[in-house]
Amino acid sequence: THIGGMTIHSWSGIGIRRELSEYDLDYLAQKEKLVARIMKTRMLIIDEISMLDARTLFMIELVCRTLRQNDLPFGGIQAVFVGDFFQLPPVSKEGTAAFAFESDAWSRARPIACYLTEQHRQEDEAFLELLAAVRTQSVGDDTRARLLGRVVTSIENIECPKLFSHNVQVDGVNARELKKLSSEEREFRMQAKGSSALVATLKNGCLSPEELALKEGARVMFTKNNFEQGFFNGTLGVVASFSSRGWPVVKTYRGESLEVTPLEWTIEESGRILAKIIQVPLRLAWAITIHKSQGMSLDAALIDLSDAFEYGQGYVALSRVRTLEGLYLLGFNERALEVHPEVFTADKKFRDFSQEAESAFAVIDVKELEKAQEDFIVRSGGKIRRADAPRPKKTTWQERLKKMRTKHPNAYRPWGDADDRELKRLYEEGTPTRGLTEKFGRHPGAIISRLRKLGLVE
Repeated sequence: THIGGMTIHSWSGIGIRRELSEYDLDYLAQKEKLVARIMKTRMLIIDEISMLDARTLFMIELVCRTLRQNDLPFGGIQAVFVGDFFQLPPVSKEGTAAFAFESDAWSRARPIACYLTEQHRQEDEAFLELLAAVRTQSVGDDTRARLLGRVVTSIENIECPKLFSHNVQVDGVNARELKKLSSEEREFRMQAKGSSALVATLKNGCLSPEELALKEGARVMFTKNNFEQGFFNGTLGVVASFSSRGWPVVKTYRGESLEVTPLEWTIEESGRILAKIIQVPLRLAWAITIHKSQGMSLDAALIDLSDAFEYGQGYVALSRVRTLEGLYLLGFNERALEVHPEVFTADKKFRDFSQEAESAFAVIDVKELEKAQEDFIVRSGGKIRRADAPRPKKTTWQERLKKMRTKHPNAYRPWGDADDRELKRLYEEGTPTRGLTEKFGRHPGAIISRLRKLGLVE
């Protein structure tokens, strides 16, 4: 959200649909804001493409062609797919789904493959070699010896998150550890608004449980990004106390103390909230499932791969950790070292395509290539700044936020239910935007945006 992004389901208007009928396409074509959004899009970047199944990608591409009335792939929008298919495969209610690269939409787009060569999570050469061996299915005696060298016989006194294959293992560890704490237990219940189907979708994607039990001393993990408050999905800490308002105060492993208040997870359409859940963005973190750990970076983790049952599970778990020294294993089976055979085959093709593309670019004159790059930036709405041009002074987000809050004290702070009720009341009484801005200490744009989400203005 902090880069102005949207979920692909919301952006395309498909929502939770699993198929599109002619009626559905006609219905979407009547949505003026949706059509305007797709018409003005020059480039569509889909991150975590491995999590998108073939059917969903097909629907997105079909919507683009239909609403833009353009038979080019994605209706003429440049599509960029970013991700790693060695992660866990996409799933659906019907079970494991087909990969995005198996979609007709992928075939129509014929994307140019480009492999990123810089590694930012791991810098440990020995560990990188181990992960590469799993990816290329060339696990030999050396790799096994390195893994066996990280096997421990007990989880006691290992102070780091524990990753397991199954929920029952995770729940068991967290419940036992919480019970050991003698402090008072407090429970935070999730609130939900909207249709049951949409709420169920939100709950399924939310890492925080519906009933969150916490005590002082509980090890927790943040489940949502909030750059203003200084935490991210995967930030670890310990509940140090509870504030006078009753919310948990978490001391992160970086030494910061943060009062953690409820946040919203929403499904929106044309700026309106169709469904939302509200919960304290925490979960117990003595243990988490490998599936839930996907996308995280951990300094250390104790991992049990002895019950790995899904392709990619072992690779995902191992690659969460930054160094070999930060890896502790309770055990591993053969499936933990396997990747999906279709991904393995596709990866070889992608690497070949990437090499072909690199070779094609290598023969282009440098000046010609720079000219093409600059033309592309301008066509995409960007600006060219020459190397000798004076650079604007860089400011951090915190500095910009501090300046913003001198005028609008509540800028970027979460809205609460009481705020929404008061905003609705004042708006319906005819209070002008300027008055609402002063009352809530927020930018006029934030007031208008919230009124839209509440369905009070178009």
